[in-house]
Amino acid sequence: MGVDPEQVPRRRRKFAAEYRHEAARLVLTSGRTIADVAKELGLGEQLLGKWVRAQKETAAGDLLSDDERAELKRLRRENSQLRMDNEFLEKAAAFFASKRR
Repeated sequence: MGVDPEQVPRRRRKFAAEYRHEAARLVLTSGRTIADVAKELGLGEQLLGKWVRAQKETAAGDLLSDDERAELKRLRRENSQLRMDNEFLEKAAAFFASKRR
C-alpha cells in the first residue's frame, strides 16, 4: 500500500527575514521581473511579489512624514473615486451613443 501524495499535508516553508529582504532587493535592483527571480529562487510569484511590495512600502515609509503619508492616502482615495467616475461616464456615453442610432 503506497501513500497517496494528495493525502500527505504540505508543510509551509518559513523564510528568514534576511532572505525575504534579499530576494525582494534582487527584484528591485536587478531590473528583472518578479516571475524570473521567483523561478530562479524556487518561490511562488505571488509570495515574492508580496515581499517586494512590503519592501517598497518600508522604503517609502521611511522617506515620508506623517503629513505626506496622510496626503498620499487622501490622493489615492481621490484617484480611486475619479477612476470610478470616469468608468461610469464612459459607460453612460456608450449607452447614449447606442440609443441615438
